[in-house]
Order: sequence, then structure tokens, then C-alpha cells
Amino acid sequence: MIRTAIVAVFLTLYALLAGPPLILYTLVSRSPDLLYWAGTKGLVFILRVVGMRVRVEGQENIPPGVCLFAANHTSNVDAPAIVGAIPRRIAILARKSLFDIPIIGLAFRLANFVPVDRSNREAALASVKQALEYIKIGSSFLVYPEGTRSPDGHLLRFKKGSFAMAIEAGVPIVPVACSGAHRIMKKNSLVIHPGKVTVRFGLPIDVSGYTIENRDDLARRVHDAIAAQLPEDQRPVS
Repeated sequence: MIRTAIVAVFLTLYALLAGPPLILYTLVSRSPDLLYWAGTKGLVFILRVVGMRVRVEGQENIPPGVCLFAANHTSNVDAPAIVGAIPRRIAILARKSLFDIPIIGLAFRLANFVPVDRSNREAALASVKQALEYIKIGSSFLVYPEGTRSPDGHLLRFKKGSFAMAIEAGVPIVPVACSGAHRIMKKNSLVIHPGKVTVRFGLPIDVSGYTIENRDDLARRVHDAIAAQLPEDQRPVS
């Protein structure tokens, strides 16, 4: 729990001290770049301090221009690992409760992050539509097609919303396999363990041959691409 306390204290002080001036700068400049990179680097830094090491593979597979990064989700620490490995500013479809945190929630909104209420289907569809609008004006997104964190690290079945979004926007999907994060911080646990996370970017998948009607085929293709890059103990349970 000592590592968890260190992270909590650092992030609280970081948000209180750096958050307001960064938010003010963003409002004045109308550019969230500095806010985004300051937040990302700060989070990656403190997780490195408490023992998380990240290995990145396949960055050369990330295409230029707007794309959708689709990743597996096992832990609260896989997002910082993945975002820190992506060499460009992106936005995220994130859990709605995170946007209720003072300062953090406002920073997320200014960075074009989109809240998702998975318990409300209509609200979730509205979030997908909002993300689609951001994609059309140039924002790449990170999505978790499983819709929730895996309890044991194994890849779960995918939901369809993000694939319909990619098809409608006409942007490629980059499959991202994140392994090891569930050992650092398990689902529903506050304990942080030291360890290594590996982030692998697969070859981009062109969505131009897909329609909304066959989005299931696209979902299976991305699911298979992520599964193939995961270690045996994180692949789907047949």
C-alpha cells in the first residue's frame, strides 16, 4: 500500500499545483497540447518511480494521421502505459466517474476525452457520437472494446460500438496488446506491485472494406490481432 499512497499523494499535489495554471493556459490558448503532455508525463513518471517498467514494441506500425487504437483492458495502470507509448496526442473514451474528479474531470474534457456511462445504453451511444465528431476534426482515440477490465488478464469478448465508430469515420484501427498490467494492479485492488508491462502495436487494419452491417467481422479481426500478440496466459479462454 505504500506505493499506492505515494501515487495518490503525488497525483493529488500535481493536480492541485499544476492543474489550475495548465487549465487556464488551455482556455486562453485554446490548445490542450501542454495540458495533455504534462498530465501524461506526470502519470508515467510517478508509476515509474513506484516500479512499473514499460517495454514498447511495434511503434513503427502506427500510421500517420488519425486512427483508432483498440486495446485490451486489465488494470488501472494499462492506460498510462499505452498512452505513454503512443508518440502523439490522443483522446480516450473513459469511465464517466473519472470526470467527476475536481480539476481532473475538467482537464479531461478540455483534452477532448469523452465520458462513457456503460450502464446507460442511450448515454453510451451519445458518447460514441461525440467521439466520432472529435475524430472527424482530427483526434485519434484510444478505446477498450471489451467495455470493462478483465478480472484475470484474459482477453474478453468485444462490444461493437467502437468498430461502428471506426467504420463511419473511415479511420484505420491499430490493435494494441498490453500484457503484464494485471500483475501490477489487479482489478478491484488498490495495491500496486513493481513489474513490467509490455505494449505491442500491431499492423493497422484498414476499415474501408467494412460496413456497419458487418462490423462483427471487423471486431473479430481486431480481437484476433490483439490475442495473437498477447502471452498465452492472457489469450481468450476457449
